[in-house]
Amino acid sequence: MLRRRRLLEQDIFFPWERRGGLRRRLRVGRLRRFLIVAGFLGLLVTIAVRERRRAGVRQTRATLLDTRQAVDAYLADHKGGCPPSLSDLARYAGSQQVPRDAWGRPLRLICPGRREGSRYELMSDGPDGLAGGLDRIE
Repeated sequence: MLRRRRLLEQDIFFPWERRGGLRRRLRVGRLRRFLIVAGFLGLLVTIAVRERRRAGVRQTRATLLDTRQAVDAYLADHKGGCPPSLSDLARYAGSQQVPRDAWGRPLRLICPGRREGSRYELMSDGPDGLAGGLDRIE
């Protein structure tokens, strides 16, 4: 009976008994907090980078829309003749600057368009800046 009682008493440990072990020696409790905070910060950084890129794409699309309207107006006023360059188009629209994408690079105007039925192509090279890259914005 006494032996059975000792076995039961050994199975229960309270926090103040300071039982040692591998987990206590490695201080996993502190490490867990650090990992949770680091994971949360990593998630925030990932979301911020993705949202920054998406905001750039939205801003570039808005610039493309405004520039497309200016090109259409130029074509209507010049009997379907394309503007020689974007700087001429900017002067025609009353702007001082050549239209640029969200990453600071000038837009590309190809006139006449390479596709059948298109009078012109207006695009941005996208975040990587490679002409004709996979992330271009049209």
